[in-house]
Amino acid sequence: MLQPKPKGLSSQELDELSINTIRTLSIDAVQQANSGHPGTPMALAPLIYVIWNEVMRFDPQDPIWPNRDRFVLSNGHASMLLWSVLYLTETRAVNADYEQVGHPAVTLDDIKHFRQIGSKAPGHPEYHLTSGVEATTGPLGQGIANSVGMAIARKWLASRYNKPGFDLFDYNIYAVCGDGCMMEGIGSEAASLAGHLGLGDLCWIYDNNHITIDGNTRITFTEDVAARFRAYDWNVLRVHDANDLGSIAEALAVFRKTKDRPTLIILDSHIGYGSPHKVDTSAAHGEPLGEDEVRLVKRAYHWPEDSKFLVPDGVMEHFADGIGQRGGKARRDWEALFAKYRARFRDLATEIDQMQRRELPAGWDRNLPSFSPDAKGIAGRDASGQVLNVLAQNIPWLLGGSADLASSNRTALKFPGAGEFEPGAADGRNIHFGVREHSMAAIVNGLSLSKLRAFGSTFLIFSDYAKPAIRLSALMELPTIFAFTHDAMGDGEDGPTHQPIEQLVSLRAIPGMVLLRPADANEVVEAYRYVMQLRHKPAAIALSRQPLPTFDRRKYASAAGVARGAYVMADAPDGSPEIILIASGSEVALVIQAHETLTAQAIRSRVVSMPSWDIFEQQPQSYREEVLPAAVTARLAVEQGSTLGWSEYVGPRGRVIGMKTFGASAPLKELQRKFGFEPEHVVSVAMELLGRSRNSA
Repeated sequence: MLQPKPKGLSSQELDELSINTIRTLSIDAVQQANSGHPGTPMALAPLIYVIWNEVMRFDPQDPIWPNRDRFVLSNGHASMLLWSVLYLTETRAVNADYEQVGHPAVTLDDIKHFRQIGSKAPGHPEYHLTSGVEATTGPLGQGIANSVGMAIARKWLASRYNKPGFDLFDYNIYAVCGDGCMMEGIGSEAASLAGHLGLGDLCWIYDNNHITIDGNTRITFTEDVAARFRAYDWNVLRVHDANDLGSIAEALAVFRKTKDRPTLIILDSHIGYGSPHKVDTSAAHGEPLGEDEVRLVKRAYHWPEDSKFLVPDGVMEHFADGIGQRGGKARRDWEALFAKYRARFRDLATEIDQMQRRELPAGWDRNLPSFSPDAKGIAGRDASGQVLNVLAQNIPWLLGGSADLASSNRTALKFPGAGEFEPGAADGRNIHFGVREHSMAAIVNGLSLSKLRAFGSTFLIFSDYAKPAIRLSALMELPTIFAFTHDAMGDGEDGPTHQPIEQLVSLRAIPGMVLLRPADANEVVEAYRYVMQLRHKPAAIALSRQPLPTFDRRKYASAAGVARGAYVMADAPDGSPEIILIASGSEVALVIQAHETLTAQAIRSRVVSMPSWDIFEQQPQSYREEVLPAAVTARLAVEQGSTLGWSEYVGPRGRVIGMKTFGASAPLKELQRKFGFEPEHVVSVAMELLGRSRNSA
């Protein structure tokens, strides 16, 4: 068969040639990898072509300019759609410092090595790996939930920074999703909130192909999606033919005119379009077509049957004439507008610059509270609330909220002008997520992807509901913040359903995640001081519900030791301990009491406050040896959580006082007695480790 002719083609023929290039690149990449999902790219290539080459405001030469339209591929298994257009548009790469590095984001060689080590075309879109990817997607529903955060961010940015004649932020967010995203609960949570907030800058395009891995959706998914989204107060449109470019463009135009609510476009498509034997079947979803079927498909596309990774002359030029020229002009116009804006609103322009580079403003930590010694103390959540209110006044783009627990998590920003982010009030810094922990975490990721400093909050036990999105924040290397309260048994009578056991260790297990469990109010301050300076890591702070004593730092070491993950808080008089007591959070006060008892009995003990394993592991070996000298093998760790992992720090001769069962419903003091979190028990175990009885000491 002859190669498609690139020259002298009509506009319609160029459209078709470009669409089939996306399709065949996708087919060939999956076939060569012998792994992947060819069917959705075959079906959605026309949609992606229209969005990218005819509609979207995106400059391939500068894929991170602030007012670009966002494109999120929530059904990330169709990643070859994204790799194809990033290659065909010649999108340039940007490094972790937001600098252009002079080479393409995706090359044809990357596509030829789809799903292979070192390729910039991995199996699913990865934000930190490939420029032009706006969010890491794969777990279904996450991308569309991220897009809600992006839409909230756009409205907030416009509210703060746009001025008459200076519409700096007026971009749109396009998210493509499939049946899986519609089925996942996170999608429903996010859609409900987006409708409530009237996010008119948000468009989801639902690939309604009626196919999942197990077969036709009639076996599990027969609801009226359009009716559901109308009930969410979305504008719902329908395109009955995924190959009808005009109808797709018209629907997208209606979206851009709809300002008072988000838009859902239901796009009826045929998975595996063009495949004579696999169209409209689950066989086209998650496996290569096979060499024979590939030839038949290419014949249906009027494509050279034996060609591989063919990009006909004229296709890349066509994208350059489309998105290249349109996006380049939009970006240059914006830069010229921003230059004028800078001359008139210098301070606001500086904020935008700092935000885009994930930098902090000068004086960001001024006026942070310092807490005086107090035996009664203050709850970790209360100290956190005070710190957040100071930081948010110093960092204008710090915002967030709670999953319907702001009054309990103490996350409400109460300073004058903080306000609520609600329909008609997009300048508010307090976001009410409702009882939607999973989508809250994903939306916080979307806010962070938009370069805001964002936080979300709930009880530590309900971090389980948010865990998939928290994991993705680490995978994307986002500096998101999660403030988790009720970190142990402090809620007592609520019982084991509300008492976290394995949650601390599960968060510690996430690569790249920083978990801090501060021991008193001043450690809370230092925890936030550390977290706010992170640029490419998420952090969770586990906070107490009950008051914790505020330590006298003239007697004990400075709370600034938090920045090193663990530090010697109290030591033997000669600095040569017989036993080391290690704890985090509320249990530090417990081991301090035990330390005082041991000291009174002439037993040399050291107390190590260890708010963060992760930070401690990053310290030089010399420092770690200084805190936990290998010569001292009698070690005891105390924490109201799972004992898993503490053996790394107590060693083979050490012990751990922790939880090996769930909790119980009772007042806190009774729970502490039942599970051994009392000074007397700590002292008793310490004596056992030293081979002494209490009477002999």
